Amino acid sequence: MAATHPVDDSYTIARRFDGYRQEYPGISWPAVAPRTGQIIAFDLAYKSIGDRDLHIDVFAPPPQRRRNQGLLLVHGGAWRSGSKAHFYALANLLSQRGYTVLLPEYRLAPEAPYPAGMEDIRDALAWAQDHAATYHLTADHIAVGGASSGGQMAALLAYRGTPDRDPQPNALIDLDGVLDATSPLALQYENAAGPESPLARWLGGSFEQMPARWREASAALHVGPGAPPTLIVSSGTPRFTAGREHVLSVLQRNGIKNRVYTYARAPHDFWLFQPFLSVAVDQIDTFLRAIDADQAERTRK
Repeated sequence: MAATHPVDDSYTIARRFDGYRQEYPGISWPAVAPRTGQIIAFDLAYKSIGDRDLHIDVFAPPPQRRRNQGLLLVHGGAWRSGSKAHFYALANLLSQRGYTVLLPEYRLAPEAPYPAGMEDIRDALAWAQDHAATYHLTADHIAVGGASSGGQMAALLAYRGTPDRDPQPNALIDLDGVLDATSPLALQYENAAGPESPLARWLGGSFEQMPARWREASAALHVGPGAPPTLIVSSGTPRFTAGREHVLSVLQRNGIKNRVYTYARAPHDFWLFQPFLSVAVDQIDTFLRAIDADQAERTRK
C-alpha cells in the first residue's frame, strides 16, 4: 500500500477564477488541447522516499516542432498547496512551441518542511538531465522555472546550487516569485502572521525566530557571476517584486542575459488564465530562443 501524506487543497483554479471574473473582464479558463504528435506522460516516478513516490509529468512536442530545450516548472501554492496539474495549460502551449516541459510533484509544507521540497525539485532536475536523451534533449539544455512560491524555489535552485554537486539549469524563468524574503517589502507580507505565515510554516519559524534560514532561502542573496540567464514575468503586483532590483543589478554587472516583462494589469496567477497565459508563453518562448541563439553563436566562435 502506498504511503499517505497530508494535503492542503485550499488553492484551486476554480476558486481563483471565481474571484477574478468581476475584476478582469474577458478572463477565461484555457482548455488543454494537445495537437497531433504531442506525447504527454503522466505520473512517472522520479524519486522514492521509503514507500512514498514522487512523480513527474512530461509534455513532449510533436517531432516536427521539437527544439533542443527542456523546461522544469515548479508549481506554486504558498509552499503548502497547489499541484503540478495547475501548469497543464502552460506546459501544453509551450510543448506546441517545441519545448519539452517537465512538471514535478514535490513535498509541501504540510508533509515536510524546508528543505524537503528543495531537495525534491533538485532531484527532479537531475532526473530530467539523466533522462534527457529519452526526450531528445541534452542535459545542458534544461531550464528551471516556477510560479509564485514555485518561482521562489526555482530561483533558489538556480542561484544557490553548487556547480560541482547540483544539477545546473541553462536558464531561470521566474513567474512572480519573491526573490528576497528578508527585504522590508517582503516581510510586510511573508512574515505578517509571524509563525503562521505560509513561508514561516515552510521554513520552520518566523523571520524573527529563524533569520538565518530566511536568508538561506532568499535567492537574491545568493545570485552571483555563475547565475543562469534569467527571465522575470511579473503581474506588476509590488509584493512579488521583492529582491528583483538586486538580482538584476548582479546579472547586469556580470553580463548575464536578463529580461523583465510586466503586465499592464493582470492577476497574480496570470499563468492560469487567458488572455494572460498566451502572453507568458510568448515571453518564455522569445527568451529561450534568444538563449539558444547566444549558445549557438558561442559554439561557432
